[in-house]
Amino acid sequence: MTTATFSSGSPATTPTSSPSARPYRTRSSYASHTASEEGLATIVTGEGGNAVKGVIFNIQTFSTEDGPGLRTTAFFKGCPLRCAWCHNPEGLSPKPQLIWHAARCIGCGECLLSCPNSALTRRPEGVVIDRRKCRACGTCAGVCPAAALEVVGRVISADWLAAELARDVEFYRSSGGGVTFSGGECLAQPEFYLATAGLLRAAGIHVALDTSGFAPSPVFDRAVEACDLVLFDLKLIDPDRHRRATGVDNRLILENARRLAASGRPFWVRFPVIPGYTDDDENVRAVSEFISREMPGAERVDFLAYNNLCESDYQRLDMPYPLAGRGLLSRADMDRVLAVAREAGLDPVPGGALAVDASGGGRPPSAADDRKLNGGTLQ
Repeated sequence: MTTATFSSGSPATTPTSSPSARPYRTRSSYASHTASEEGLATIVTGEGGNAVKGVIFNIQTFSTEDGPGLRTTAFFKGCPLRCAWCHNPEGLSPKPQLIWHAARCIGCGECLLSCPNSALTRRPEGVVIDRRKCRACGTCAGVCPAAALEVVGRVISADWLAAELARDVEFYRSSGGGVTFSGGECLAQPEFYLATAGLLRAAGIHVALDTSGFAPSPVFDRAVEACDLVLFDLKLIDPDRHRRATGVDNRLILENARRLAASGRPFWVRFPVIPGYTDDDENVRAVSEFISREMPGAERVDFLAYNNLCESDYQRLDMPYPLAGRGLLSRADMDRVLAVAREAGLDPVPGGALAVDASGGGRPPSAADDRKLNGGTLQ
């Protein structure tokens, strides 16, 4: 029987926003590391000569649920899926986007005067972005004294990203960690992913790929070969339900799941438990049976509880949140899900804290829950 781990966190941690002008929103500062290995020295000094470019929207350090050990997670922009529960709406569009932080705005009006496309107006509710005119050029963000405007996403080179991710190599080595590529969907930018992963692995850094599996099989096969561990998401088995919930058919995803299982590459499976979408007995049983039958070599299976902390991200992007008002799962709900999984051939091992709303009969969230639930990519 395959061992499953239930976690209330989500597969990739979304940080709190920062006024930084860098192409991501948070970054911890560490002392620089001295590299003696030739491969590591090459990427740290930017001498790899890899000019392949891509778009990321965040780099998160000290990730603990995106693979083994302490990790740095790079979030790629762009995703072909439109999951109703997507926890990183910034990762849906492949292009940089402008967002406005209402709590930071001091109402000075500098942004309105600076915009070269007249894309900003002021209304009683605050600054309004006309997304038909906005080119996310960042001019307004550059003049804002309160950092209330921010461009999420930036075009960078594989060399730059590899050097940035390699900064914490000593933490990876001491903890058995590494780098995880998440999104969005990394395989929507396959050459950028392959180039960056190749630089890191040449330097001896462990690379994990967090993917929905929705990519042409030749692309998927190359991506699997380019990493040390795959974190593979399974959501729904019924193709019609999958199409309604995510916008795409799952035939290719299931085929790539089988290809992954046959590849010999280590992999984990991740199942997002979403109320009203994936948590019914029929789907839990179908997903569990598929994993037991088609992916018996999974090193770990995570059951990822839904949380709604991303709602404000949708608001900042002027996007409706499909699950607005949706309550959290109760502990009884999760116990039922885990029991169904056991009956279908998995051996669930509950791990971590489960935060539920008061009506669910569970305890209130603790500080540990807050850390676990602060973000994630339920792809």
